[in-house]
Amino acid sequence: MTSSREDTTTGTALHASATLAQPTARLDALTGLRWWAAFMVFFYHILVFAPIPGPLATVFAQGYYGVTFFFVLSGFVLTWSARPGVSTSTFYWRRFARIWPSHIVALLIAIPVFYTLSAVPEGSFLKPFDPAVLSLSVVLLQGWWVAPLILFSGNPAAWTLTCEAFFYALHPWISRVLVPTLRRGALFIAGGVVLYAFLYRFLVILWPESPLVLVPLPVQRVPEFILGMALAWAMRSGWRPKIPPVVGVGSLAGVIAVSLFAQQFLSGMSVLRHIPTFTNELFTVACALAIVALATRGLEGKRSFFESRLQVKLGEWSFAFYLVHATFIYLALRIFGYQEASWRNLLWFAALLAVDLVAAWALHSLVERPLEKRMRRWKDRKDQKRSRTAAAASSAGGFDPFADENTSTR
Repeated sequence: MTSSREDTTTGTALHASATLAQPTARLDALTGLRWWAAFMVFFYHILVFAPIPGPLATVFAQGYYGVTFFFVLSGFVLTWSARPGVSTSTFYWRRFARIWPSHIVALLIAIPVFYTLSAVPEGSFLKPFDPAVLSLSVVLLQGWWVAPLILFSGNPAAWTLTCEAFFYALHPWISRVLVPTLRRGALFIAGGVVLYAFLYRFLVILWPESPLVLVPLPVQRVPEFILGMALAWAMRSGWRPKIPPVVGVGSLAGVIAVSLFAQQFLSGMSVLRHIPTFTNELFTVACALAIVALATRGLEGKRSFFESRLQVKLGEWSFAFYLVHATFIYLALRIFGYQEASWRNLLWFAALLAVDLVAAWALHSLVERPLEKRMRRWKDRKDQKRSRTAAAASSAGGFDPFADENTSTR
């Protein structure tokens, strides 16, 4: 999860188009919308502990699609805010500084909640304490396994960080392909990855026993990230589609509504019954529409509903909120047990939301923000020193093995 207010880079690939591609505005509406995506995931997880009756529970159960929004937004934001003049190593360090400190603190909080040294009761969400498996969570490799005990090891929500780490590793190299394409090429790439995602899902439907179902999640989800990258570069190249925000954001709800309708009323129809299978791909397209619509409105100098001070602040906390929300929900489950479906459980919704928000504020304010700044300053000073050394060696006519590395003080 990447903040839309963040200044990051793609490395040397931007040099060729630096004049063309300087972003002109911070897109606070995307930060505000990101909070609602995190809120969707909260609803999805709390239903495990405190379900509510009626069709609203079915809607809340679709909250895991908020993760899809995070992946598309991550690609968009990193490419939109990218600047020329920063080395690939600095880009990687900044990504590490952005997510790893908070991840480790959230992991340490999660382990006592999700693990036990005793025998695991039948049907329990608890896991046996296994240092070898937990070590995969420390280095964000757990998402490369499909076995649930590994995939959801440590802090169960952190499997998405394995995907993000993979995306970050690819970003500078994808940028080298993307940047020279400009607007039309970027839109062609966007269309291509969407087509690929639908084709992959179609093949899984046709051959459910094929090795395709064993493709690790970071690889499965990378089209969502590339789509965000391509759309951001198209917009940096001058593309300004006229998509009303109500259409863009409304398409998110529309996809969920169509999927639920198909599950309820079209399950007996030969072709239309497969619509819910493509929900993630359809929702990915809806995410693209919402992001582009709000970004275009922001670039036109117009405000949107999602730019209120409260929503932007919550959006800034949303990464920390995402990391801790499930831990406190399952802590309540461990203490109080499963609750029966009731509208009274909305009180649990309110109470746990308040607890999660306080924890998110603390993690963001005491860990995420200060440590990221400190770690970035350390790398910037190192880059400055290397740059001065290279300049001195060049002036003296000497050879410096780092003289060709592209560094920056940003």
